[in-house]
Amino acid sequence: MSSMLQVECYDGEVERIVRDVLLTMPSYETYPSGDAYSAFGDCATCAVFFAGSWQEGVIIEWPLSMAFEFTSRLMRIAAPTSFNDDVCDALGELVNVIGGNLKSVLPPGASLSIPMVLEDSHYSLRICGGYRSERMAFSGIDGPFWVTLIEIDD
Repeated sequence: MSSMLQVECYDGEVERIVRDVLLTMPSYETYPSGDAYSAFGDCATCAVFFAGSWQEGVIIEWPLSMAFEFTSRLMRIAAPTSFNDDVCDALGELVNVIGGNLKSVLPPGASLSIPMVLEDSHYSLRICGGYRSERMAFSGIDGPFWVTLIEIDD
């Protein structure tokens, strides 16, 4: 492992960053919740990954209705009714800003990837080698969403 730190060490920072970014960018108030994980039927997933001194990923799962609301607020347009390029751009920007803010509290030397955005819940993410993950539940006016940190062993 490239760092002696574990993903749980960053829970407080992740909570603060997610709340601050969502309150600032799409003006959407959220709070950590104790909701049990449940996959969404209609969802959007976005992720960024770190490489270099610390290898981690940040994955966010949103219901499509929330993704459409964020798109509307960020772009100041009518809420989309289907997953489109605007939704992809808005979610990519949100996860990129969340990842960039998290990068500022990580050990120096980590590089941030280009954001990845997926529609639907029918995908599989496989990480080669060992890893640890921490999933955090958040909630807003449109319901719950999940942020997962993944720390990859060298």
